[in-house]
Amino acid sequence: MPSEPTTYPGSRFPAEVIHHATWHYHVFSLSLRDIELILAERGVVVSHESIRRWCLRFGAAFA
Repeated sequence: MPSEPTTYPGSRFPAEVIHHATWHYHVFSLSLRDIELILAERGVVVSHESIRRWCLRFGAAFA
């Protein structure tokens, strides 16, 4: 099994942040704005639109 990259290509956020947001969306069926608030509580400022793009691009790995 290959190791995960430290960042996804073309993204300014670490892979851990993208993974966490995408995981929340698919596992807990939270809204994109709810995930935006969860990440903001942890000090990560990201828009719900970016989370939506991550879910479309990387979501197949979690589904």
